Amino acid sequence: MTRQRFIGRRDWMKKTGAAAAGFLLADMLSGFTSKKAPVILLRSGWQVENIGDIAHTPGFLALLEKYMPSAKAIFWPHYHYLPDAEVTMLMRRFPQLQIVQGALSADGKASTPELEKAIASADLFVHNSGPATIGWAEAKAFKKMTGKPFGVYGVTYGLYGTPEKELLSDAGFVYFRDSVSLERARQEGIHAPIMEFGPDAAFATDVLNEQAAITYLEANGLQEGRFLCCIPKHRYTPSWLHPHKNKSIDEERNARNEAMKEHDHAPMREAIIAVIRNTKHKVLICHEDETEMAIGKEWLLDKLPENVKASVVWRNTGWLTDEALSIYKRSAGFFGHEQHSPIMCIGHGIPAILGRWEEQSSKGYMWKDIGLADWLFEFDKEEDIKRYVPAVLAMAKDPQTAKRKAEKARSFVMNRQQTTMKVVKASIS
Repeated sequence: MTRQRFIGRRDWMKKTGAAAAGFLLADMLSGFTSKKAPVILLRSGWQVENIGDIAHTPGFLALLEKYMPSAKAIFWPHYHYLPDAEVTMLMRRFPQLQIVQGALSADGKASTPELEKAIASADLFVHNSGPATIGWAEAKAFKKMTGKPFGVYGVTYGLYGTPEKELLSDAGFVYFRDSVSLERARQEGIHAPIMEFGPDAAFATDVLNEQAAITYLEANGLQEGRFLCCIPKHRYTPSWLHPHKNKSIDEERNARNEAMKEHDHAPMREAIIAVIRNTKHKVLICHEDETEMAIGKEWLLDKLPENVKASVVWRNTGWLTDEALSIYKRSAGFFGHEQHSPIMCIGHGIPAILGRWEEQSSKGYMWKDIGLADWLFEFDKEEDIKRYVPAVLAMAKDPQTAKRKAEKARSFVMNRQQTTMKVVKASIS
């Protein structure tokens, strides 16, 4: 990323501080003391096969609880299927949460009475973090039907041919989760009144299942602070293996995965070996997307030397975001190719090293945006691959330094969250 394209963190703080101050002044002058609790309609939940994507929803709900405690949240899932276990997890953490199902027709009619009522009662529509403004049509319909504002909180811009350009200019605020998306949106003429960098909501995720985590770690001989988590991934997620998506195999993407799987996972195996042979840490091979369980066994565990395998645990059962986060919090750090597990780690001050490649979106550049440039590894660049194993080993051997670095990034993210949520709150008035 060139210097011209990268927007510095200090610039964000200056610009955002002024914008937030303007909103707060307007808030004070308007005497915003409505007796009615503000209602936020949250469009989120893009898929359920990936614990990282699931994390978007509790992340924003946690921010709402912290910065707008009087607000009522209505969660409107985008995905057609919401498992009972996920509902239980959300309701355990947010017992007042309302969840509505349904869709909007082309002429703006809700398919269920609960959705119709939710749209009518909402003061603000928030499109949650995601790979693009996936729910653009619903945001557009909400404003047309109600005349009330909508905002976008932490998205990547320009993927999947999403027709979001015109919509974003009509939003009250748009937060992009990486500086590349922000700069591209500016260059393409998007002109929302508030258009800045805003961390992915998953940074704020705090759903926990402590007992499940403790039970799992004890059963597998993993001690708190004495293991690293590792997540493998193919270039393209084989979504054709997700039962609820019912997709045909993408032969072109599958061929690319096959061609690059040794290239992309060999450095991870080397990192595992280095950690086991040079520290007292163990390694937990786990997954974010359910399809990664098999990848972890085939391309990491099975190819490790026998004398290393004894100190490696392979997670061969599914889990939810709450158990995963409870385990991440007890680890000494993370390295891997997925994005939202490291996001959740940094959100709790746990060191996290991220690998990415050209097939992925620009979201990985957020690691530069929050001050973790030397923990971002481009697996299409040999010079980055060469420094990968030393970086993972350094994280394991010097946990105090790694922890301070993670905490510094977390502090930056938390400051941005505070500022962005002031804007969300003020937009209602």
